[in-house]
Amino acid sequence: MIPLSVPEIRGNEWKYLKECLDTNWISSAGTYVDRFERLVADYLGIKYAVATNSGTSALHMALKVCGVNENDEVFVSALSFIAPANAIRYIGAWPIFVDAEPDYWQIDSKKILEFIENNCEVRSSNLYNKKSGRKITAVVPVHILGHPCDMDPILDIAQKYNLTVIEDASQSLGATYKSRPSGTIGHIGCFSFNGNKTVTCGGGGMVVTNNMRWAETIRHITTQAKNHPVEYVHDQIGYNYRLTNIQAAIGCAQMEQIEDFLDHKRRIARTYEEHLTGSPGINLMKKADWADHSYWLYTILVDGKAYGYTSRELLEALSSLDIQTRPLWQPLHLSGAHNSHFKYNCPISEKLSEGALSLPSSVGLNNIDQRIVIDAINSINHNS
Repeated sequence: MIPLSVPEIRGNEWKYLKECLDTNWISSAGTYVDRFERLVADYLGIKYAVATNSGTSALHMALKVCGVNENDEVFVSALSFIAPANAIRYIGAWPIFVDAEPDYWQIDSKKILEFIENNCEVRSSNLYNKKSGRKITAVVPVHILGHPCDMDPILDIAQKYNLTVIEDASQSLGATYKSRPSGTIGHIGCFSFNGNKTVTCGGGGMVVTNNMRWAETIRHITTQAKNHPVEYVHDQIGYNYRLTNIQAAIGCAQMEQIEDFLDHKRRIARTYEEHLTGSPGINLMKKADWADHSYWLYTILVDGKAYGYTSRELLEALSSLDIQTRPLWQPLHLSGAHNSHFKYNCPISEKLSEGALSLPSSVGLNNIDQRIVIDAINSINHNS
């Protein structure tokens, strides 16, 4: 089987894991947690990084520390994995789903501005949704598939309307926007190290920021808000959200190889582009001039009429050949978990979700297997 995206274990992972086991430091304390945080912070050129047990918990903590409160509203990408919308609800806040733009498939800043101009008012320097009466306090742009969002217009909107920018960079470690690493452009950023990410701990996340107070607060509340080194004394409601030393050890070994991993991802993208360009009904990912794409998952858009198969039919056909692919997420405004309150019109997200198919993109994908995928796509095409 040719998998969609699996870990690449070829560096110091076994060595560092053995050290954790030999020394008995396997839980949330240990030298590797600190080392992993420092490696990520240094790689991104940011002051503070706090490891968490998932990207979702990183988002939850970022929202909490930035002052998003119960019954606030938050702009968020409609075309995304469900985690950021869920994290907004964990706070007791409400998502406002914003459509994707058609070129790079990221959150459309023009739609944010359009919503504000048509549906909002400013009161005491804060932005309010006129229909719900709720204050809008933040925007969560999600850099999907490894391509960054167009951040400057979002930052301009945020500054004008007093919004906090919380980047969900879970899929875009290694991508840059105008030479700035994704996750470091807004006020605070979040990453995921799930098993299918370019750099993995098997699971885990990270919050990054230049705000020392926010970082210290997150570090405190992710360890159950325990404020005494010996006594079990807690000064507020906390969370059991810290990363284990074992996971961090894997993360350290992975971060040591990140540039090589990214080179492989970009080679995979170039090969797909070289051999799928001009294939009837197959539309390829685009990259903006201002972006450095990390190509977490190389994704195509399938025009069912021109190709002869829909994206889901192609998925099934490739699956029968032991080639694993994956559709994009159901747009969040259509999700049964979130559609009872928000039914905003997001036609681009719906179109992309209907036609998109992510292709095998593992760091370790070799040329032979990739050509098998390419040849299968081209041979299945009914109209070629």
